[in-house]
Amino acid sequence: MRLFVFGLGYVGEAFANALRARGWEIAATARTPQQAQALQAKGVSVVDPGDRDAMARVLTGVNAILVTAPPGPDGCPALESIVPALAQAQAFPDWIGYLSTTGVYGDFDGRWVFETSPLKAQSVEGARRVGAERDWQEVGRGMGLTVTVFRLPGIYGPGRSALDRLRAGEGRRIVKPGQVFSRIHVDDIVSGLLASLDKPRAGGVYNLVDDEPAPPQDVMEQAARLLGAPVPPDLPFNELGLSPATRRFYAENKRVSNARVKAELGWRPAYPTYREGLQAILNAGG
Repeated sequence: MRLFVFGLGYVGEAFANALRARGWEIAATARTPQQAQALQAKGVSVVDPGDRDAMARVLTGVNAILVTAPPGPDGCPALESIVPALAQAQAFPDWIGYLSTTGVYGDFDGRWVFETSPLKAQSVEGARRVGAERDWQEVGRGMGLTVTVFRLPGIYGPGRSALDRLRAGEGRRIVKPGQVFSRIHVDDIVSGLLASLDKPRAGGVYNLVDDEPAPPQDVMEQAARLLGAPVPPDLPFNELGLSPATRRFYAENKRVSNARVKAELGWRPAYPTYREGLQAILNAGG
């Protein structure tokens, strides 16, 4: 069994490791020569996404494809590279997973959103994701491929959590009254992808989020409590010199439902809230 990952980053590597444990072979793209060397040292076959013949060879007989790379001004780079190579190789993988973002929903003033909710992306990045989702679903229908879209919120895990920010002296409690975010532990993303891989559904769209949307300051307070560190002081949102990217992030307020993925795939998060997730990271030495 063979997996191809376009963009082997934080989530892609975690998913690849899970499938490697099942005996799968892994191939992937790399952003730099240094990353390519590191991946090859781990037994990953590395391919240049701009080399159509090489892409066709690596996709011949592939069983699953995961796309994690974000779209740019010209659309999804993975789609432009993968689709012609699949056609050239006459390859029909059993499953293609596209990682999108809950940013496609935009702002709902704290209300719940579902996969059927209107897509009102407020940022350029969110709008590009809407377009990439649409393009991948059209390719799936046109080529008879099983394409599934996963909308992800804020991702955390070992090396990428409030615990790490506190230890680095970068912990902040930005307080905007009424603001909540959904989030998910990287291990729960992997288990959701595996659940979909084991039960493919063409045209599927799933919110992969935990059970409790929560204010970001509560997460930082819990992290400080676990570390026995002082809780950072409150920083009122309107008094901060926040970057444009942070302001865009806080401009969207919504609660994201995971009811569909639970009902259709039987998925349950191992870390239903940030409390269990942070505790697990700490217990593992993170």
